[in-house]
Amino acid sequence: MTAESAIWTAHLAAIRQESISARAYAQQHDISLASLYYWKRKLKAVAGKPEVAPPAASKFVALRLPAATLAPRPTSCTLILASGLRLEMPALPAPEWLVAVGRALQEAR
Repeated sequence: MTAESAIWTAHLAAIRQESISARAYAQQHDISLASLYYWKRKLKAVAGKPEVAPPAASKFVALRLPAATLAPRPTSCTLILASGLRLEMPALPAPEWLVAVGRALQEAR
């Protein structure tokens, strides 16, 4: 890439980065609008692709959840044992309690 084409590539990248029109950019930097369009066409033809790389993808990802997912869920718990015994509790038990129940069931066998 020549020094001149590098300069115009930088101008074209700045237009894209600033998200302004070529006309506004040309006025701000006292550059001929016709020259901007000329270099845009020329660089695109030489590269066979857009004059500048597209902006890097944002690392931010919008996460949209259905409203039902955000609704509070009941905290009740039902434990069904192999013997068919069904324990219904109004709240989730502590993990230690579940471990103790599991051990007690194994010892009872």
